[in-house]
Amino acid sequence: MSRTPRPLQGGLLSRRQALASAAAMLAAPAVLRAPPAMAEAPALGAAPQVFQRFRLGSFEVTSLLDASAMIDGPWPIVGQDRPPTEVEQLMRANLLPEKRFRPGFSPLLVNTGRELILFDAGNGTEGFVPPPAGGWLVKSLATAGYTPEQVDVVVLTHAHPDHIGGLLTDGKPTFPKARYVVGATEFDFWKGDTALAMPKESNEYRSAVMFRSHLLPLADRTSFVDPEGEVVSGIRAVKAHGHTPGHLAFHIESDGQRLLAWGDCAHHEVASLAHPEWHALFDQDKEAGVATRRRIYDMVATDRLAVAAYHSSFPSIGYVERRGDAYRWIPVTYQLDF
Repeated sequence: MSRTPRPLQGGLLSRRQALASAAAMLAAPAVLRAPPAMAEAPALGAAPQVFQRFRLGSFEVTSLLDASAMIDGPWPIVGQDRPPTEVEQLMRANLLPEKRFRPGFSPLLVNTGRELILFDAGNGTEGFVPPPAGGWLVKSLATAGYTPEQVDVVVLTHAHPDHIGGLLTDGKPTFPKARYVVGATEFDFWKGDTALAMPKESNEYRSAVMFRSHLLPLADRTSFVDPEGEVVSGIRAVKAHGHTPGHLAFHIESDGQRLLAWGDCAHHEVASLAHPEWHALFDQDKEAGVATRRRIYDMVATDRLAVAAYHSSFPSIGYVERRGDAYRWIPVTYQLDF
């Protein structure tokens, strides 16, 4: 038998070459034997997106994140009149946590080219979700490239603390050059004594107190609008009473493109639309809230309107699809873009 070494075949290493290669690897500097750099990188945690911008005709629209908190629910916030297990079953069927959810808190900024208009002012320091989990509006504005001084008009869908809490910062107007627009019925209700007579732990009482501290002092810079009334050209109010006595949605239109900012017509993008007949904890008139949801959902589904839904998951922009007697929320992807 010949002892002549056989030549390499098929690109395979000889035993001697393999041993030599292994020895070379062992002798290499330690840096070559270290695990990939990513294995040593620190965990960075969440980095939430705080704004999303798109075109609506000649308008520029920016959705802003004011708060991000995981809270108990959606029962009884949605489905207050139903057994908790019924709401939990709906969540399970939609691959969502059964007893926890993360609502959006998403003010909307519309640049018409002539005025910068903000819809709702977020939580501020005393709203439902105060800092550090909420009260982000001013920081989100800055990230989006704006300052509070640039806001010309603040439009309020209603006067709950997570919508008016951001009107003041350290006791002074957050938007120092702005004028304010609110429903006439809404303003008159909170200015009266009815809500102040409610139990002090109630949302009505808390809202009435914040109305007096945050919105009433701005009355000399506030104008009032009724349903179908115009805020500026291209923006008009839409009746959406029930959540509060004067709750309003707002129709926004430019160059034939339309969007409805519906405020608190939904508190959960699955439960509120799948069962518009379910009562909502924060609706002051439960049956009026049901009627409003049915009417508003039918309108936006029929007209195929884009929707800015304050409490749906950020960026809180989407569409509504009819499903028999119910509805389904479709989050925006690339339907609205530059």
